[in-house]
Amino acid sequence: DIIRTIRDPEKPNTLEELEVVTESCVEVQEIGEDEYLVVIRFTPTVPHCSLATLIGLCLRIKLQRCLPFRHKLEIYISEGTHSTEEDINKQINDKERVAAAMENPNLREIVEQCVTEPE
Repeated sequence: DIIRTIRDPEKPNTLEELEVVTESCVEVQEIGEDEYLVVIRFTPTVPHCSLATLIGLCLRIKLQRCLPFRHKLEIYISEGTHSTEEDINKQINDKERVAAAMENPNLREIVEQCVTEPE
């Protein structure tokens, strides 16, 4: 439910409406007492989607802000659905790169527009 309302950076639709994320792409495993591993596998709309990294960043930021429990978060592009999936997976799961990206005011503004709940 947390990620279903994230909007696509280019289109007026949500990631769920575009089938970039679905309920079946979310996996939650208990890894300790009150601690969970959350794995998201998303599917870009096209294999060369230039915004796949940004979509992964939006997913990470929204989940980090909204999950009500301790968690480890892993976000991946669904295998075989993007031409540079390995590089993007490394970027969106690297804490330093995510922090650096969110320091960029332009990028931060786009992420905020995508993750802000509709009125």
